[in-house]
Amino acid sequence: MMLATLLPVRRALACLVVIPAVVIAACSEGADPSPTGTPRPPEASPSPAGSSPTSTPSTSAQPPREDGYTVARASNGADFDSMLGLALVPGSSDEAVIITQDGFLYKVSLDGSEAPVQFGDISDHITGATGFEEGLLGIAFSPDFQTDSRLYLYYTRGSPQPSVLSRFQVVDGVLDEGSEEVLLEIPQPFRNHNGGQLTFGPDGYLYLGLGDGGGGGDPMDNGQDLGTHLASILRVDVSGESIDIPDDNPFAGTEGARPEIYAYGLRNPWRFSFDRETGEMWAGDVGENRWEEVDRIVAGGNYGWSVMEGFDCRSGANCDQGGLEMPRAVYGQDDGCSITGGYVYRGPSLPELDGWYVYGDYCSGNIWALDTEAATDPILLTNTGLSISSFAELSDGELLVITFDNAIYRLQRAE
Repeated sequence: MMLATLLPVRRALACLVVIPAVVIAACSEGADPSPTGTPRPPEASPSPAGSSPTSTPSTSAQPPREDGYTVARASNGADFDSMLGLALVPGSSDEAVIITQDGFLYKVSLDGSEAPVQFGDISDHITGATGFEEGLLGIAFSPDFQTDSRLYLYYTRGSPQPSVLSRFQVVDGVLDEGSEEVLLEIPQPFRNHNGGQLTFGPDGYLYLGLGDGGGGGDPMDNGQDLGTHLASILRVDVSGESIDIPDDNPFAGTEGARPEIYAYGLRNPWRFSFDRETGEMWAGDVGENRWEEVDRIVAGGNYGWSVMEGFDCRSGANCDQGGLEMPRAVYGQDDGCSITGGYVYRGPSLPELDGWYVYGDYCSGNIWALDTEAATDPILLTNTGLSISSFAELSDGELLVITFDNAIYRLQRAE
């Protein structure tokens, strides 16, 4: 497993080191000079009818204070290399499972009352992965885990193909590696842009984020191709023995389209989540060489890649933007080089953040918050200097910050 050292804030320098999975191919050959500043986003475009629940206004008494926050190391004993995600164990008030890029799973006690123990090992499944943006990338427990004992993993097998969605059984409190059922294999033309987010929505369906297949500039034009699973977020029903397609998937009846697709036109969505109060989906989509973007994901939405990057037309000054969903916010390379999507905060400790989407950047360690109910600029909460690979939401709505710095942190107010 090769990890980057001296991780840069500027993308031009990032292209000179080996970047691990979480720096989701932010580099590309022949990159244009990066712009400066962050444009003000336009008013959010209306959602397709029935695509998302009605939002509730934020109840924050006052907005969060810029640079008024910090992170403190969580007392769960997690100090593993290459941590990429954390999932709460259903039915347990204090247990979670951490995944690492090289294929290991560890059970941790959130309050640190017990030492971490190995929960599973699928490192032999990802033999041949180079460690660039491959490996074990996503984890999700079944909503009915307490009765069906099912766990879902998304990983890459070999380099560059394919990427695999599999179901496993948990037996006697550990992963049964021999129980694997492969549900979906997706050919990958290149070794980068594999996406990796795996989560169940409030509707009980499983959502999986996939990148455009890699290579600089979407060379296979997957971004606007509904005939491929790539560059999209999939939505599938896994409650039975195999994958089924929900009847209301937006392209289920479209000729030539993959019926699993929920939204498309995404370059490499690195972490998305559902607001636990409104049900809305928010995502971070990693940019090519100009803009990282935050998107509110709606059913059937086309997020523009590779026609656009952020608010910019990639072919020149003008392009056909009809029917495209514009980002809610973007940032350029002065502020980071690889967005890590987070969560809409709903915890009790920081009421001023209630209803704000919290996200970060792997390269700079910045953490921002974005008001989900107003077309205002994001607020920088803190610069951690950490390599932020993921976020996690606790049962009470508080947020954890997962890092490639062999530690997990908790977001809190600065002293």
